[in-house]
Amino acid sequence: MSRLKMFLPAVLVVGMTALIALAAGPTLMSVQVKEGQVRSGPSFLSTVLARLAYGDRVEVLGKQGAWSKVRLAGKVPQGWMHSSAITSKKIVMKAGAQNVEQAASSDEIALAGKGFNADVEREFKAKRKDVNYAWIDQMEKIVVSQAQMQEFMEAGSLSPEGGVQ
Repeated sequence: MSRLKMFLPAVLVVGMTALIALAAGPTLMSVQVKEGQVRSGPSFLSTVLARLAYGDRVEVLGKQGAWSKVRLAGKVPQGWMHSSAITSKKIVMKAGAQNVEQAASSDEIALAGKGFNADVEREFKAKRKDVNYAWIDQMEKIVVSQAQMQEFMEAGSLSPEGGVQ
């Protein structure tokens, strides 16, 4: 009987936690990269269904490893985004926004694409004169289309993790 008395409160706590999570509704997050890609499966090799801009809001429907299943109502079907591309912080892109604490700074916007803007890069280069950025500049210009990616995967008999295409 004493085990039942100890077990019952634990079950109630777990149950209440689940109910609170359901009542809280969906988790809304913001895209924190220059271009967020919504993919058909939880893999960088899965087909890109849509491209979202920095600051777009998505509803997180679930998680699988480092991937989040997301939906942007009315624009994008459900798909998967890498969790590093989204943040729980609401990003406000408007100068003079009412909630200044949530407004994105110019540094946050510059780093949104995990890269530099011209001013930040110039400052970085001034501090590190021994670094050559020519190859990085060339790599940034490379664009791989979805068709090229698919051809590469087929030629190498590759499939995304879990076999999702």
